[in-house]
Amino acid sequence: MTIRIGNAPCSWGVEFAQDPRNPDWRSVLKDCAEAGYKGIELGPVGYMPEDPAILRDALAEHDLELIGGVVFRAFHDPDQWDDVLDGAHRTCKALKAHGAEHLVLIDSISPRRAPTAGRASEAEQMSQAEWSAFRDRLATVAQIGTEEYGLTVGIHAHAAGFMDFEPELERLLDEVDDKILKICFDTGHHSYAGFDPVAFVKRHMDRISYMHFKDIDPKVKADVIAKRTNFYDACGQGIFCNLGEGDVDFPAVRQLLVDAEFSGWCTVEQDCDPTLDPDPIGDARANREYLESIGFN
Repeated sequence: MTIRIGNAPCSWGVEFAQDPRNPDWRSVLKDCAEAGYKGIELGPVGYMPEDPAILRDALAEHDLELIGGVVFRAFHDPDQWDDVLDGAHRTCKALKAHGAEHLVLIDSISPRRAPTAGRASEAEQMSQAEWSAFRDRLATVAQIGTEEYGLTVGIHAHAAGFMDFEPELERLLDEVDDKILKICFDTGHHSYAGFDPVAFVKRHMDRISYMHFKDIDPKVKADVIAKRTNFYDACGQGIFCNLGEGDVDFPAVRQLLVDAEFSGWCTVEQDCDPTLDPDPIGDARANREYLESIGFN
């Protein structure tokens, strides 16, 4: 068993490629390496250079491996399908160029779901027709990633989208062939949604191909759910705390991975507001040190 720990640009507040608040991509690579990581995700396509030669040299300079990339777009909105496909193909090409393995699919935040993030019993549900089309769009991109580009594709549940709560995730897993769609499991989003990440990993370990490590501050979670705070404001309030300081039982998660002889990357993702986090490199280093303290090397 070989578990490798990486990080991602979202830990520096990078959610959208053209956000003027983003730190320079070169500084993120430098910080990631200085914090002790050997791998990093692509971030939103277009944030890092799409010219393979430029990015290849920069990764090599910092002794970093590209792990994977995320298509964080509106799978729930049929009018955004061209944008979804654009993000998918560009991300796949970037990953393939650098030998990365993991394509992660995330339904982006929907105005219909944002007010009920973390409250499954109150969240609006899709009609059967909407669900079927949504599922098919996810399956189509999963098939593109798997069959056209040779990547391992994982579905990632995310607060405030239509793939958020555990029943939705399990329904999708039942309806899409596991040959084209695995799970990128995010510990923090599962907790945010109100479900037990350890129990889910135990049930679905055989389909998990990739892990995102995120922790949740239970006091902030209770407050933002009660106040119907939107996802990005919750990030600014520190809902995603340093690993080991929240309600995710990481030693139990590690034991499940060890027992299953899991091999591959587990990527730290501490979503934050880039204008409010005073020390992202310090957080990245602290998260790495915490994981080492509980047995991740």
